[in-house]
This record gives sequence, structure tokens and C-alpha cells, in this order.
Amino acid sequence: MFSSSLKSLLGGAALLAAAPAFADSTTTIPLFEADIAAARLATSPGGVTVIRTEMRGAVSRFFQDDSKIDAAERTYLADRIADPPFNVGVTATAMKYLIDTHELNDGATTHAPLWLDVLPQTPADYFGATGPLTVSTEIMEGYIPNGQGVANQATLNYKAGAAFRHGYPRNFHPITVQELLAELTSQTDNGLPNSDEVDGALAFITQSSRNSNRRYSASWYCRTYCGGGGPGDTAGYYIAAVSTDRRFVRMVRVTTWSE
Repeated sequence: MFSSSLKSLLGGAALLAAAPAFADSTTTIPLFEADIAAARLATSPGGVTVIRTEMRGAVSRFFQDDSKIDAAERTYLADRIADPPFNVGVTATAMKYLIDTHELNDGATTHAPLWLDVLPQTPADYFGATGPLTVSTEIMEGYIPNGQGVANQATLNYKAGAAFRHGYPRNFHPITVQELLAELTSQTDNGLPNSDEVDGALAFITQSSRNSNRRYSASWYCRTYCGGGGPGDTAGYYIAAVSTDRRFVRMVRVTTWSE
């Protein structure tokens, strides 16, 4: 059971996420540039080098005004990716985060027809172990028909909420294997996962993205009676592993707490 103060905080965050945009690229681009400039200082976490965590923080600026990367912001990021002077001092992992974010947020305004289906076996069968993680997990996967689009932000966001029936995500972002492992080992609604189920989950999820390195994560929060069939608030995270052609998606949803 969670305190009223935590519920109030989460409720406030949800309201802020739903608030209308009060800023655009004229605000977010300068904020991004300021973050990158700060990341290049010798006193920053990466020293004069821009590291992945710093790039991720800078890129997050584009989602703070309207929860999306608009056309002007996307064009600006494409220019930075192709700009040799900007690339100087940016680590390969930081640049990959920028490139992957730009690809994921491709400007599509409608979702592709991704058909996610429940798998025939339980998470424990696929992870090869049982424990708090498996009983807190739901798994679905499916394809986008050839020539009918790719798995982008619009598609993953829409299909996650629609297929799992409740708990719409708050924007997917690229993650590394290490970041995926950190999420899988974190607290679930049923306790801390054990090492066997974490190892199994890691192998099962990355199997779909091994050649593409396209792994995405998003948090979700569901208020009372939001469609899940019962009372109480719930929250957790989604993991989406996407194939090289961006048509196949394996999606895992984990519940981390509930009332």
C-alpha cells in the first residue's frame, strides 16, 4: 500500500504529462544546447567528453514541452547527427542514443498495424525459471505487415496501451543491455527477482533484438479503474525488443507496484 503523498506525487506527474504544450523548439533546442555545453565542461560527469547519460538528459528536453519530438526538433537533431564539429567529444554510445532516439521518433503521426498476440506459454516457461519477475510479467509479440510501416514511437506507444488494455506508456526510449538488466533486477510488485529468472528474461527479450540492438523502455502508470478490471493504482515498465527490419516486436510488461 502506498502513502497518500506518493499517490499525490504520481497523480501530479500524470496531470503534468497530460498538460497542453507551453513551449516549442524555440525553447527546447536552446535547453538541449545548454545541456550539451554543460556536458563538455571538465567538471561534468564525463569531463570534456559527452557521455550517454548526459546525452540522454539533453535529449529528454524535447519531450518536456509536448511529450514528443516535433518536426523542427527532429530536423535539428538530424543536423546534429550529421555535423562533424558536434560529434567531436561525443562518445559512441552517446551518439548511438541520439541516433536511435531520432530513428524511433520518426515523425509518424499514426501508428502502423502492429498485431500483438499473447504467447501460448507462461513467462516462467519462456524465462526458464519462476519467481517474482515471472508472476509480475505479461508478454505479447507480433508483426507489422510488410510495407505497412515500422515500429516507431507512435506504434509502440499506441499498441502497448491497446494490446495490454491498461497502463499506457510515457514515451519509449532506447536502452542498452546493461540498462535492460538494471530494470529486470529492480523491485517488482511481487518482490525482488531472482538471478535465474532475470537471466532467462534477458536472453528471451534480447533474442528479438540481438542483430538490430533495438531495445526500448517506457514507464507506465494506471489510475484506479483505468481498464485493468480491478480497484487500485498500478505502475511498471514496458520493454520492447524490435527486429532489424523494425517489423517484429516482442513486448514485455512488468508491474512494479500496485495498491
